[in-house]
Amino acid sequence: MGAADQEFMPAEEYGRGLKGLGINLLVRDVARSASFARDVLGAQVVFADKDFAVIRYANGPTSAEWMLHSDGTYHSNPVLNLLGDAAVRGAGAELRLYHCDPDAVVARAKAQGHHVLAEAADKPHGLREAYILDPDGYCWVPGVPKKA
Repeated sequence: MGAADQEFMPAEEYGRGLKGLGINLLVRDVARSASFARDVLGAQVVFADKDFAVIRYANGPTSAEWMLHSDGTYHSNPVLNLLGDAAVRGAGAELRLYHCDPDAVVARAKAQGHHVLAEAADKPHGLREAYILDPDGYCWVPGVPKKA
């Protein structure tokens, strides 16, 4: 995974530095989900071990950072009780990644056997976007401004 063997800052230091909107995705397999972020979405795996990963995406004016957590890291978190054996964890949520080429993401997703819910298409709200499910069922929507 690249960053898996590197040291990462202590959790308290990382937590104190977080700003804005934070996204934590509870995943069954951190390595599999980090690979999806890197290989399909084109994001950077900043750090990853078996239980936790920090993912960053940057392209032009867009930057985003999110975290992946294994179920075991949520042992005392009330969210874990809501999941049970849910087959799809991300139902109802869209994770939108702006300035991320939907045509390229769809091609990479298909090449790696991921489920494409909707091919890249121009939408009336001014974006070209696609809908792709990651290994845990989270719906990623890469999009770029559509061409005039």
